[in-house]
Amino acid sequence: MSLVKLAIKGISYSQTQNGAYALILNEVDGERKLPIVIGAFEAQSIAIALEKEIKPPRPLTHDLFKNFADRFDIVVKQVIIHKLVDGVFYSSIICERDKIEEIIDARTSDAIALALRFNAPIFTYKNILDKAGVYLKGNSMEPENANEDNDGVLSTPETFGTEETTPKDSYTGKSVQELYELLNEAVQNEDYEKAAKIRDEISKKES
Repeated sequence: MSLVKLAIKGISYSQTQNGAYALILNEVDGERKLPIVIGAFEAQSIAIALEKEIKPPRPLTHDLFKNFADRFDIVVKQVIIHKLVDGVFYSSIICERDKIEEIIDARTSDAIALALRFNAPIFTYKNILDKAGVYLKGNSMEPENANEDNDGVLSTPETFGTEETTPKDSYTGKSVQELYELLNEAVQNEDYEKAAKIRDEISKKES
């Protein structure tokens, strides 16, 4: 089975599952997206890894794993989403130490959070993307095989990836200095979703 390389398109709140988030993976050499429902903690961890300028005051679980692996010369080479059963994605983390390769089973959200920290590529198999891949049309996701049964893969969220709705807290009227103060406060409170929104507004003002 051939592997397909994926990149992270974005994270959004799932409109269909309360308290869950939708992680959107994008086919690197194609147009299909792979939406995966993840928990709030994992969404936060992935968002922090994507937002390079946000540094938590204490290491999160995935940061701790990265520090531990670095100390013992363990490298994550790649992550493979290798199975889809009853709407649940299964992943493997390919690690290497002293030129010996090991394969570790992991939840997909954890595997991706670690892949980001190790700058490791993310792959899936073509048959999984054929089954669960969707095309982005406007602000919605539609299954590639719209008339076929997708085996309950992910209920389609209304908002995905970088096409964000207007945030509940508006920062447009704040000065850059005020935004930096709010950013520091959000990081100290470990509200990284809020911090990411503030960071985006700072970037807009400084560009």
